[in-house]
This record gives sequence, C-alpha cells and structure tokens, in this order.
Amino acid sequence: MSLISKIESILFVSSEPLSCLQIKKICNAEKGDIEKAMRDIKDKYGINKKGGIIMIEASGKYQLATHPDNAFVVKEFLKSQVNGELTDPSLETLTIISYRGPISKPELERIRGVNCSLILRNLLIRGLIEKKDDKKGGLSSYCVTNEFVKFLGVSSVSELPSYEVLSKNETLAMALRAEEDVPDIQNSVEMQILDEQR
Repeated sequence: MSLISKIESILFVSSEPLSCLQIKKICNAEKGDIEKAMRDIKDKYGINKKGGIIMIEASGKYQLATHPDNAFVVKEFLKSQVNGELTDPSLETLTIISYRGPISKPELERIRGVNCSLILRNLLIRGLIEKKDDKKGGLSSYCVTNEFVKFLGVSSVSELPSYEVLSKNETLAMALRAEEDVPDIQNSVEMQILDEQR
C-alpha cells in the first residue's frame, strides 16, 4: 500500500490527532515523504471538497473528521448510537476497563487481541468511560465514569462481583507485561483464569 493510504488508515482509526513525528514513527518513513503525503491528503480532504470527510490540522496535529455541513445528520446518527444497546465487543471492552482500569489502549488491545479505537470512541461519546492523559508524556489511560458506576447501582467499582479476584489476577497481569507471542499467552491466560474460578 502507498504511504498516503497508510496515513489515511491511521488517521481514520486514531481516537486523537497525530503529529507528523508520530506518523513518521508509525509508518517508518522519511520526514520529507511524510510531509509530501500530508500535503496530498490535505488537498484530497480539504474543507472545500464535496466529500463527507475532511482533514483538520491544529497545533501541528492532524485528524480526519466529518464535514461540518453534515453536522446535523452525524449528530442524529450519534444520538441513535448513544441511545442504542451496546454491542458485545463494547460490553467486553467496558468490562475490562471496569475491572482493570485505569488501563492504557495497548494493554486493552493485548487482552482483547484487536484494535479498540472505534469502541473506545463510542464508549467515550456515551459517557461510560473517560480518558486520562499522562502529564509526564506517557500513555493515556481509560477508566469508567462516575455516571457508569451510579448506573450500575454501586458506589465504587470495587463493589463489582469478584472484583478482588479479577482486578488483581496475576495471570492477566503477566499477559499485559508480555510483548511477544500474544495469541498463545491469551489462550493460556483464559484457561488459567477459568481454572482459578473453578
């Protein structure tokens, strides 16, 4: 795939704006090539184009967004998404955040084995989770909101069923620290957790 195609895909799934430096590291490309690709993408997704997607640039960071002229239809769609039922992947993600939060996106994706960007964005829109930025420049983390805890009818996530067992599970902690062989570790983690609960 072309560099432009890769950057478009990254900007599409990213839940936050990205700088050229971040994109350069992800794509493992030269600075000049990234800058040229960004100019081409800006031209393709300019505000004056008739497409539904535009590219926004602010403070040297870039993000794909919906065209402002489509704000009403997007708002109506998001309202239906917010009021609709959660999907199984969303419920799974929310459960992991409830028991293991605050948790970073890479840790969450190691547990689930799939990209969680769109699910996290949906849960943020619904107000079920919140994102906390690391002021020291580290990874952002996610945790459930007070509104979600109140909705469950508890005063704290520590009151969730089997919270002590699941939030401090050593097998799961080992999987989060692992950098390689993720699928095999996930399978063994699932088996060990089931064994521990029997």
